[in-house]
Amino acid sequence: MSMHRAIVFIDGSNFYHNVKLEGIIPGQVDFLKLSELVCQKFNAFRTKTIYYSSIPDISVGQEAYYGHMKFLSKLKALPNFEVKSRKLQKISNRESVIEQQKLVTSLNLCEQCKIKFDDHLTTFVKRLSFREKGIDVSIAVDMLEKAIKNECDYCILISGDADFIPVMNLIKENGKMAYSASVKSGYSSEMRRTQKFIYLKYDMLLSCLRTDNS
Repeated sequence: MSMHRAIVFIDGSNFYHNVKLEGIIPGQVDFLKLSELVCQKFNAFRTKTIYYSSIPDISVGQEAYYGHMKFLSKLKALPNFEVKSRKLQKISNRESVIEQQKLVTSLNLCEQCKIKFDDHLTTFVKRLSFREKGIDVSIAVDMLEKAIKNECDYCILISGDADFIPVMNLIKENGKMAYSASVKSGYSSEMRRTQKFIYLKYDMLLSCLRTDNS
């Protein structure tokens, strides 16, 4: 039986803050190994990983800023690995509407599906825009687009944030699968109750640490 294609979506901020509570230094994690591991756990093969990160303002300190940019640069060099970043800021209603219209138009959906998709996305984007989660909006839109355009069979989200539940449900309604993986700390009970998931246990994380010291 052929394995399913999977794209891994990593919520960098969510992972960073929660994995520290597990006693793991986030910067030591090999995200390529981590991506491959979660795909294996869901009996899928990785076709791509997309890592999402907010960019700190240089005013917080040049060392932190350039250190983060160096980290992202290394991720971009990994095979089949994409990095999407932005300054975390509130998304205006006008920006949300424009981006939403572009996405819906690009998917070439039937009229019935278009109405349903647009309705779900409107609710989701408004919810996240209000909470100033620009990164989360980007993750959600990409997950929906990749699934509907048949670029993957599985969307595997490395995040424990319950805000993604409506998007994951919509993906499944469109014939694809959506899974989540996260450390126990900060993992939403609603996410675990309503979605298929795996815990990223301490020993699993240890197996995904980088072996170099750079």
